[in-house]
Amino acid sequence: MTALAAEPVAARMRQRTPSIEARTTENGQPFLFVAPADLVLLLTLLRDDEDLRFDALMDLTAYDLLKYPAKAPSDAICAVWLLWSHVHRHELMVQTHAARSDCRLPTTSGVWPAAIYFEREVFDLYGVHFDGHPDLRRIMCPQDWVGHPLRKDYVYPATYHGVSHLRDGQHFESQPAREAR
Repeated sequence: MTALAAEPVAARMRQRTPSIEARTTENGQPFLFVAPADLVLLLTLLRDDEDLRFDALMDLTAYDLLKYPAKAPSDAICAVWLLWSHVHRHELMVQTHAARSDCRLPTTSGVWPAAIYFEREVFDLYGVHFDGHPDLRRIMCPQDWVGHPLRKDYVYPATYHGVSHLRDGQHFESQPAREAR
């Protein structure tokens, strides 16, 4: 298994999607960064290009940039697609940002049907709305849950339907903000 160098892939894809940037994570992992408007086009090209053939979506996840001031924009949710090629046995990471104020991205379920469930999880835990998703509803939290628990600014409820949220002696190391009981 190999991770492709991001720059040659970005150079190849830039002909069709000019917003692509080759970047590297803090620990040296290469990835492609793309504007949300070009996301579906890029992923489709990566899937259909004979020399790349990213035919599998291994994972789709997200993380909140709110507490990472060195990253811009720090008020965004970063969505991450991990792609795999069964044919060429290589992998690639693709990232984009959804602004916290209007947290929307296009659905990628038309490129990989497995994205339906990954997008539901990202919606449930981070609040990213995937436009065009066939069944965007919570998958982990109850349907009437308020908020998105993995956002850094999430306020943990003291109770849910009259049941205490924390067990006796349970605590959070970071002491999140709480509603009064």
